[in-house]
Amino acid sequence: MTIRVLLVDDQDMVRAALRAVLDRREDLTVVGEAADGAGAVEAAARLRPDVVVMDVRMPGMNGVEATRRILSAAPDDGVPPPRVLVLTTFDLDEYVHSALRAGASGFLLKNSPAEEFAQAVRVVAAGEAMLAPSVTRRLIGVFTALPSAAVGRPGGSAVSGASGASDRSSASDGSGGSDGSGGSEVLGASGARGGRSGLDLLTERELEVLLLVARGYSNQRIAAELDLTQANVKSRVNRILVRLGLENRVQAAILAHEAGLLSG
Repeated sequence: MTIRVLLVDDQDMVRAALRAVLDRREDLTVVGEAADGAGAVEAAARLRPDVVVMDVRMPGMNGVEATRRILSAAPDDGVPPPRVLVLTTFDLDEYVHSALRAGASGFLLKNSPAEEFAQAVRVVAAGEAMLAPSVTRRLIGVFTALPSAAVGRPGGSAVSGASGASDRSSASDGSGGSDGSGGSEVLGASGARGGRSGLDLLTERELEVLLLVARGYSNQRIAAELDLTQANVKSRVNRILVRLGLENRVQAAILAHEAGLLSG
């Protein structure tokens, strides 16, 4: 099935470059363009794209507000709302965490390789979260700098954002059976908390998956790295989130950072 994409950027040359990348892929097609947030909201309602590629810094209505309006205005007619992939220019873009709260599904830097950009569109269209490693590090830095009560921790309130909700939708879908890794299941209720922020609830292979999630890898890339199927990876991510009481991949990355998994 062809993925229908709406491009939103205030620079004509950027939109032309993005269109050239996507139109070269048989499974991707650009159905429209917009030069600002207001135009994006109108075009999304009219064209009903699968993915909106959204620039975050634009004159007038910025990409964060446009994302919020597009998702809140999506009709409840059985057609899924579009997924929003936010493009940022700098790692320290101050709009990134706001876009997450607005419901963005992914973040990617504009200087990413063409194939990485095309794959990011596919990833968010499939219902996964897509976080560029550098953007993941920025989010970790933002949220770990906040007081625990403001951020939310496992067992408490969630960090705002919908980017990883789909990862938690089916923790027992049967697609994540044994892969022969030798990691034994740790006994205990899923809500229990142990050493290293509850990481003792995870198998060795699930810890490996969590580490790659924290590095910003997509399910496809994790599958290739660990020689698993994508369905197996998705099932493991689901179980990780449920066992640790998390809502999305950003929270998982924060927890992995605080537990020291990324320090090695």
